[in-house]
Amino acid sequence: MKTEPKKIELKSVSFDYAVLRVVPRVEREEFVNVGVIVFCLEHRTLEARVHVDEARLLALWPGLDIETVRQHVLAVVRICEGDETAGAIAQLSQRERFHWLISPRSTMIQTSAVHTGICADGDGVVDRLFRQLVLREGSTME
Repeated sequence: MKTEPKKIELKSVSFDYAVLRVVPRVEREEFVNVGVIVFCLEHRTLEARVHVDEARLLALWPGLDIETVRQHVLAVVRICEGDETAGAIAQLSQRERFHWLISPRSTMIQTSAVHTGICADGDGVVDRLFRQLVLREGSTME
């Protein structure tokens, strides 16, 4: 007797995300998207993907200190990962870290409003959002 393989039903879950932006001159309100931060409570994930496009940022402000921007943007990734070298914030729960990262700021590194999405499987959400919201066609990763 031949048995049919069991179908695995994936449960849809919600996730929250924000776009990480660099606003070189806050008074001008011009920005470049440099990353995404994704939080999914049910999948217990908090993840960030970043890419600093130097040419785009320097077009907005030629005197921008790119290395300082890069350090701050990479700190977001380390905080999401819970890297102990990222300071006290990185030791908080995932939910607390996400809320700290997305809190409104008037500094050069800001996040968009929080958006919500639905996925059946958390794998690939960060990559998909990153490609859609950060990378330009033809851009290369560092």
